[in-house]
Amino acid sequence: MNRWLLPENIADVLPSEARKIEELRRILLDRFQSYGYELVMPPMLEYLDSLLTGSGQDLNLKTFKLVDQLSGRTLGLRADITPQVARIDAHLLNRQGVTRLCYAGSVLHTLAAPGTSSREQLQLGAEIYGHAGWEADLEVQTLLNEVLTLSNLGEITLDMAHAGILTGILGEYHPKSDALEALYAALQAKDLPGLTQLLSDWPAAIKSAIISLAALSGSPKEVLPAARKALPQTKQVAGALDDLERLCQAISGLPNAPKLNLDLSDLRGYQYHSGVMFAAYVEGLPAAIARGGRYDMVGEAFGRSRPATGFSLDIMTLARLSKIDSRKNAILAPWSNDEQLSQAIAALRAKGEVVIQLLPGHEQDGEEFHCDRELVDQKGAWVVITRA
Repeated sequence: MNRWLLPENIADVLPSEARKIEELRRILLDRFQSYGYELVMPPMLEYLDSLLTGSGQDLNLKTFKLVDQLSGRTLGLRADITPQVARIDAHLLNRQGVTRLCYAGSVLHTLAAPGTSSREQLQLGAEIYGHAGWEADLEVQTLLNEVLTLSNLGEITLDMAHAGILTGILGEYHPKSDALEALYAALQAKDLPGLTQLLSDWPAAIKSAIISLAALSGSPKEVLPAARKALPQTKQVAGALDDLERLCQAISGLPNAPKLNLDLSDLRGYQYHSGVMFAAYVEGLPAAIARGGRYDMVGEAFGRSRPATGFSLDIMTLARLSKIDSRKNAILAPWSNDEQLSQAIAALRAKGEVVIQLLPGHEQDGEEFHCDRELVDQKGAWVVITRA
């Protein structure tokens, strides 16, 4: 076996790509900070039951598991940072008011996620805790639109759904968990024959409303009126549609507003979410570039009920699609023990310039830097000139 080979769907990040990833990470974390988000750094490894608290079966299947030799308990390599941040808010910070937290760290999946080629991701996200109103949902969606715009990805489409709609349709009817899993999959695939067969022995009113969800996709101006006609007039369903309408109106007025789409059958992460759910799409990626939504139940699972909403994305995928040129301009300098040269180089680096000293017998190479200037000796003084 070749010792330098990596596991399938695990890859090294080479210089030019690594620079772009780091550039985007800094830009996006700075934007989070401008909104008042505080950075947290949860550990890569935790007890499995803590990592999976309130997250449902999907996250369990994505998580690598191993046994801790110290305690004998099962550990997990995190596949999602959101439950960890919810734990930090619930038990370590334990604040009463609104808390804004952000993060950027590696996560590992047992299988590569759709739209990616690696099982390792650099997950970046922002979360708001402590406010149950739609205003918090608007803030995180506004922030997501801004960071995607800053990343120079082209046109952004924001899809929205609401977990409360299906909950309102089901009411007091409680299907078995395997039936619910099959229902989510059929709705996401818009598999009408599969839905009809799955719902054959469900109450007629519930069956009719669920089947109608598959067709409720498109422009908010068309979907919302159709949904109010087709879906049960329960308080929970009406409230969910009102939330979506308010958000669509507010987001439409944003600078660089994304294209809006409602897809009421897109219930990915339904067990994880409790309210508005959203996904952002950009050209060149068949899967969502970012996902988020309200997940009040996660904090409750940690023993402290806290309203929560947020989003996350993979910076590695973002960097691959971003049109930002992260290459740095640099200055070439010759190799010499000359004290004045050393002082000139130190002064330039202190100003933030990149200065590359050529080692004897070598030419400058590498894709990460564009050496557009050079440091030369002119009449006993070291000066920077433009390269020919």
